[in-house]
Amino acid sequence: MDKAWTAYMTPGDAHKMLAKSAGDWKAEVTQYWDPTNPTKSEAKVHNEMILGGRYMSTHWTGTMMGEPFEGSGTIAYDNGKKVYESTWIDNMGTGISYMEGTVSADGKTVEYKGKMYDIMQKKEVNMREVVHFNSDNDQTMEFYQDMMGKEMKVMDMHMTR
Repeated sequence: MDKAWTAYMTPGDAHKMLAKSAGDWKAEVTQYWDPTNPTKSEAKVHNEMILGGRYMSTHWTGTMMGEPFEGSGTIAYDNGKKVYESTWIDNMGTGISYMEGTVSADGKTVEYKGKMYDIMQKKEVNMREVVHFNSDNDQTMEFYQDMMGKEMKVMDMHMTR
């Protein structure tokens, strides 16, 4: 049991990959709720590894739809399930979003899939996030969700340090 517990709790290469995103970032956010008229905003992002390098804590501040925006998340790599896990909360809702993801063979992309509550459809819908690690100082995040039975890109964020 001690060996299994040690293996489960010890940060590894996946956690080192997460740690590369630690620090302060500037994000350019584009929302596509109306695909004919995307809206743009900016955000500040602070990422830090917590609990002995086991988890990434992320905190966003900025504006969204003309309103002050604040959101927080946790990103993990579960050594047992062999998947990345992501949680998200923000001041634009009252629920918690949860996704699981896998890394591409080249290590440059993580694709997450999960569920979220859509206020317009009044139900839980599928969502997907794709994170592209363009360089150590440049990342792109794309968010998609099911809109009336069809996946639609709803937002992307370009982050730089």
